[in-house]
Amino acid sequence: MPLASSVAAPRLVAALLLIIDFVAATPLLPNAWTHADRKATAVMVAGALVGVPIGTYFLTVLEPVTTRWIISCFVAALLVLLLSGWRYHGKDHAALSIGVGGLSGFCSGLAQTGGPPIVAYWLGRPISSVISRANIVLFFGASDFFSLVSYWFTGLITIESIKFSLIVGPIYGIGVWFGASLFGKASEQVFRAICYALIAAAVIVGLPALDGILRDG
Repeated sequence: MPLASSVAAPRLVAALLLIIDFVAATPLLPNAWTHADRKATAVMVAGALVGVPIGTYFLTVLEPVTTRWIISCFVAALLVLLLSGWRYHGKDHAALSIGVGGLSGFCSGLAQTGGPPIVAYWLGRPISSVISRANIVLFFGASDFFSLVSYWFTGLITIESIKFSLIVGPIYGIGVWFGASLFGKASEQVFRAICYALIAAAVIVGLPALDGILRDG
């Protein structure tokens, strides 16, 4: 998102990523519905129902450069969270689940970057990896739906964003396939290092402060 928003309007990029992600994730929902803890996920989804419209509102009213700064800083903060390896291992509280869901929903509405808060929370739960992954997939299925509705009513889903999704979507799919084909061929440490390096590079290259150097003219 930081890199893409440096070459196109953040509003267009967010809508584009949302459409692609929603289409790509939809086939995963039936299996997630079967294995997820639907009651616990529903509590977190309630937070996203509030957070997504708020994030969408800020995306529509902020200046593009301001939005880019927020996205870059926020993704950098989320990268630090991932690098720390921190996971929440405390007790479940409805208020906490709603808060995490709301934060993730806000990040999704603003910049389609709602993953790290949810992952950090669910992977720290004393539940099987199958259930935690299903919870995450099911949550983002609901969050993406809220985002689609919110983006639609605020005019962010446009013919332009749909056309771009038809062009970028297949390329994205090829990238996912290529990445999946490499999965397991490197150690987990190398895999994580590559992912973190790519995120860090995207944040740095996408900084508005570097526009005059990297995108002059």
